[in-house]
Amino acid sequence: MNLDFPMILVAATLITGLIWAADAVLWAPRRRQQAAALGAPGGQVDRGELEAVLKEPTLVEYSKSFFPVILAVLLLRSFLVEPFRIPSGSMMPTLLVGDFILVNKYEYGIRLPVLNTKVVELGSPRRGDVVVFRFPKDPSIDYIKRVVGVPGDHVEYRNKTLYINGEKVAQIPAGSYIGTGSGLSMSGADVRREALGDVEHDILVMMNMRGVPADIVVPEGHYFVMGDNRDNSNDSRYWGFVPDENLVGKAFMIWMNWDSAAGGVAWDRIGNSIE
Repeated sequence: MNLDFPMILVAATLITGLIWAADAVLWAPRRRQQAAALGAPGGQVDRGELEAVLKEPTLVEYSKSFFPVILAVLLLRSFLVEPFRIPSGSMMPTLLVGDFILVNKYEYGIRLPVLNTKVVELGSPRRGDVVVFRFPKDPSIDYIKRVVGVPGDHVEYRNKTLYINGEKVAQIPAGSYIGTGSGLSMSGADVRREALGDVEHDILVMMNMRGVPADIVVPEGHYFVMGDNRDNSNDSRYWGFVPDENLVGKAFMIWMNWDSAAGGVAWDRIGNSIE
């Protein structure tokens, strides 16, 4: 079962905010009136009783404490930066199993949380961008791939090579891959340095596996994406395009890596930018 974390954050912010507001408008004035009545002329005020009357209910106390924190997390996660964890090897060697990444949420426009409606247009994905998006077949699942085709592009993939609008995308052999931890099974794959526009990145290809071909034109408002682990990636070759409304943001940094199969933290990956 996938938790809808944005919905939980919005609900928690709304509930704690309403409780705080209700206390400020209704309950706190009532408590002050009751306290004032205790101190009426000729009456003796018991300090303990006065404190008991003025004391905020536990629910209000917790709401006032948590509301600013939850609101800050909601705003940060919805409009600036959101963390994700890489669960599979489809983006090897760029991203490894166990990488924890940060995603820029405003690179492709500002969207409302939960509704995912774009309210401010700021930019669009370019070829070579590593993007997080809601899987078109099941929007409750987040995927991460590399954009290889933007609207209007004619994308071909044959013989382990990309062709964009009839032009071959340059690849430079870079040796054999040596895997570790959860990526050990990819040892021996060919590493190739690929250039999509001004973005250079490494990809993996398995020469003993039959590549899945593609020959398609990207429609308006959609993107064609592929994993850098070209022969081990469930991407647009299988299920089609990513609609613009499914975009979450652009991955830009690895902030942690934990792969128990590799012995724990890979310190050399922390802080690496994502190309």
